[in-house]
Amino acid sequence: MDGIVLPKSLSDFFEQALTPEFWNRAIGTALAAALILLLFRILQILVIKALRRTMPEPRAVLIRKAIRYTGYVIAAATVLRAAGVDLSALLGAAGIAGIAIGFAAQTSVSNLISGLFLISEKPFQIGDVIQTGDITGTVMSIDLLSIKIQTFDNRFVRIPNETIIKTNVTNITRFPIRRLDITLNVSYRSDLEKVKALLEQIAVRNPFALENPAPLIMIQNFGESGISILFGVWFEQSRLLDLRNSMLVDIHKRFAEEGIEIPYPQMDVHIKNQNEG
Repeated sequence: MDGIVLPKSLSDFFEQALTPEFWNRAIGTALAAALILLLFRILQILVIKALRRTMPEPRAVLIRKAIRYTGYVIAAATVLRAAGVDLSALLGAAGIAGIAIGFAAQTSVSNLISGLFLISEKPFQIGDVIQTGDITGTVMSIDLLSIKIQTFDNRFVRIPNETIIKTNVTNITRFPIRRLDITLNVSYRSDLEKVKALLEQIAVRNPFALENPAPLIMIQNFGESGISILFGVWFEQSRLLDLRNSMLVDIHKRFAEEGIEIPYPQMDVHIKNQNEG
């Protein structure tokens, strides 16, 4: 098929646009591009349906996008060829330009490769709650170059895949149950057996705490102002806020009722007379 001759000026363009031959070729090119996009759309749907049961969602998304972009490239090439553009010369120019921008594209390539590692390793999935650095939220999407997170205060955060690969990531909702650890300080005058029994009672009576595994109560160290105790309670991961709030309120209330002192840092100042000693 002969290509559409590119006009050298605006007047040439209007002259060509008035000819039936121009419109026949333009319509044919548009139909060919639309047909290519439709065929790739059908291919994308068929492939995803075939792999849906055996492939994780992030990997299916990657394949879907690869098929879509391939269709875009072929459709664009068809339009350019019909318009009379020399694709070999265009690719040659693109190769030269590619060398110039290659260094600037290193980050994108690194993010792309890191995205493939994330999809294959699967440290988290869409819908998981993760923590990386000072960011905690729900994973909205895992894309070729980045992941998107919705934080608990409803902020949208984009993190490059390369950053995720290079930093520690905690998957908070990977397992169905978790342990809430609360560090308490009690006075040196406190009866430790009484403190332990009271904490066990608080855990048993809390509706959001699990009986099994049993709560953890352990003396950690002797601090400057009191004895440090680790109090760990197991719970279903969706009950974190309910458990934490109710547990802190119960501890404060019951310790006050039982006369168990929660100390705070103090400083004793001794003044010595110069004439002494």
